[in-house]
Amino acid sequence: MSDLKEVLDTELEEAGLDPERVRAQIADALAEDLPPDGTGVDVTSEATLPDVRVTAEFGVREDGVVAGLAIAALVFSEVLGDDVEITDRIADGSRVRAGDVVMRITGPVRGVLIAERTALNYATHLSGIATATAHWVAALEGTRAKVLDTRKTLPGYRALQKYAVRCGGGVNHRFSLSDMALVKDNHVVAAGGVLPAYLAVKARYPDLPVEVEVTDLDELRLLLDAGCERVLLDNMSNEMMAEAVALTDGRAVLEASGGMTLERAREVAETGVDFISVGALTHSVKVLDLGMDLPG
Repeated sequence: MSDLKEVLDTELEEAGLDPERVRAQIADALAEDLPPDGTGVDVTSEATLPDVRVTAEFGVREDGVVAGLAIAALVFSEVLGDDVEITDRIADGSRVRAGDVVMRITGPVRGVLIAERTALNYATHLSGIATATAHWVAALEGTRAKVLDTRKTLPGYRALQKYAVRCGGGVNHRFSLSDMALVKDNHVVAAGGVLPAYLAVKARYPDLPVEVEVTDLDELRLLLDAGCERVLLDNMSNEMMAEAVALTDGRAVLEASGGMTLERAREVAETGVDFISVGALTHSVKVLDLGMDLPG
């Protein structure tokens, strides 16, 4: 394994990502441009470019927070092997301004261009998530509330998207259906109420964290009396959330969910909730505009 791959593997592991899984995802992404059996070719580059070495720049075209640059670097490494050098790469989670160069790639021009779009797809998408999260973090500054992601992630890309949320200063909710129980409306209906649903989960999985969704203060009272330590306040008005915070009085962690917008973020946080969960961080985020330029 090359020194670059070793560095990137270590960095991904420290970020809580599985390097082998990331490589497999990159291989699938690259196969959309070139079949892995070697039969494909970048016909445009083959026809127009001599295979000389170049140094290309990854640049930012709008202000934001970057994430996924190590993954972008790994794309170039997967395409070019040892015949690539990555320099001047800034750390994920860094704030950037339009015009900043965040990474330089040196290698054979045809290979660099083959890798370009896949590398940018990762970096722009993940940086978009980090940037959106950072906007929420800024809106909540000075309150106790933290922005929380959800499971509304692209299939197969949950770990990457949740990593980008962390780069933006947000907090991850559960990763799967087994690391935490979340009792929602359909579970409540099937079990016959919030209290029977909560008690059923605690009886089956006594050591597992449990969160229960409520829609009114009566449901909240039932759960607090039963010792529930985490409650999701679903689609409540700001006034009702403030009442819920007063009623709870620190006995449980409260998460606000449903209809959350950046414009509303501050007033929701000022009700005193602990978390605000935002599906839009991952399911409908705008990319951060990055591009790669060759020397003129």
